[in-house]
Amino acid sequence: MKLGIDRLLADPELRRPLAGKRVALVAHPASLTENLVHSLDALASCTDIELSAAFGPQHGLKGDKQDNMVETADETDPVFGIPIFSLYGEVRRPTGQMMSTADVFLFDLQDLGCRIYTFVTSLRYLLEAAAEHGKEVWVLDRPNPAGRPTEGTLLLPGHESFVGAGPMPMRHGLTLGEMGAWFIRRFKLDVDYRVIRMDGWQPGTGPGFGWPDSRLWINPSPNAANLNMARAYAGTVMLEGTTLSEGRGTTRPLEVLFGAPDVDAKAVRAEMQRIAPDWLAGCAIRECWFEPTFHKHAKTLCNGLMIHAEGRFYDHHAFRPWRLQALALKAIRTLRPDYPIWRDFPYEYEVDRLAIDVINGGPTLREWVDDPAALPGDLDGLASADEARWAEECRGLLLYT
Repeated sequence: MKLGIDRLLADPELRRPLAGKRVALVAHPASLTENLVHSLDALASCTDIELSAAFGPQHGLKGDKQDNMVETADETDPVFGIPIFSLYGEVRRPTGQMMSTADVFLFDLQDLGCRIYTFVTSLRYLLEAAAEHGKEVWVLDRPNPAGRPTEGTLLLPGHESFVGAGPMPMRHGLTLGEMGAWFIRRFKLDVDYRVIRMDGWQPGTGPGFGWPDSRLWINPSPNAANLNMARAYAGTVMLEGTTLSEGRGTTRPLEVLFGAPDVDAKAVRAEMQRIAPDWLAGCAIRECWFEPTFHKHAKTLCNGLMIHAEGRFYDHHAFRPWRLQALALKAIRTLRPDYPIWRDFPYEYEVDRLAIDVINGGPTLREWVDDPAALPGDLDGLASADEARWAEECRGLLLYT
């Protein structure tokens, strides 16, 4: 399999339209070639490319910022002497001054296939800025490690945010190259856009499905530590809007359905099995204990449930992480009606809405969890209808089969 960056480096004809133009790169630590050379270094070695700037998304070009709402400052690259602009600092939308530094913007970020992962929103903002300033955007395409399945309710109008770039489900099933085309069509953007496609990506093929066995896993952000996390993330990210630990401060963040010092994980697991046993399919779930070194419940022993969407326990077509996480929250609410699940705090610069509603693009999931009369079929019906609408939205955009 060949990534977009590797095809661009190997083929002078693909690079020919860049001749005589100033080129900027949007990248992070996982922006590596097949030989593990960073894309910035690899492009700088091409004599027919004039690198004029680089951009880093959330967590920074170096990927050194650990948590949400930890900003990165602009700087100058010490090797190449070009400006490095932060898309997660004083601004999250590229400014006119930033856009003036290049003619073509190469977008080379490894995504997780989840709406809330902010690299998706950064792509929309870049496309809008490019349309406004008459610039080109090229996506150097990379795999969606979660593969093609889609899941979740669509983001509701008025609930857009930096973790909600548009009316898409939580698990969107697209590559960023395909997502860019959706943004252009959905928001009617007039922008010079192209995708340097991958060769040989087969998202329907096991055992890796979205993630080929030939690819090493490099963290695209500090807490995206492995493929299991990427598969579970469309569910476990909801824990960021709760008082329950998502495992930050441990070696396996965002791979647990919850962790807390005062919740009986075994009882929750049994209640999940009682409420909606089909929603536990496609993975293994086991009771675990952990003590976060930082973040929620730091230095406190937590009981939780660990997800294993890997190896012989993984069924790509049966695993539905958004429903699985919703079920865990519903089980806790059923067992502990007064438990303070929802965390009220500023989340990704949104201060007027509960974090869980920002994450889910509306209050639907929270209201289902909190309603004692709500049944699994109620949430499943809403999500299934939205998933079907999303499939129609994506018709004609898929570049890979």
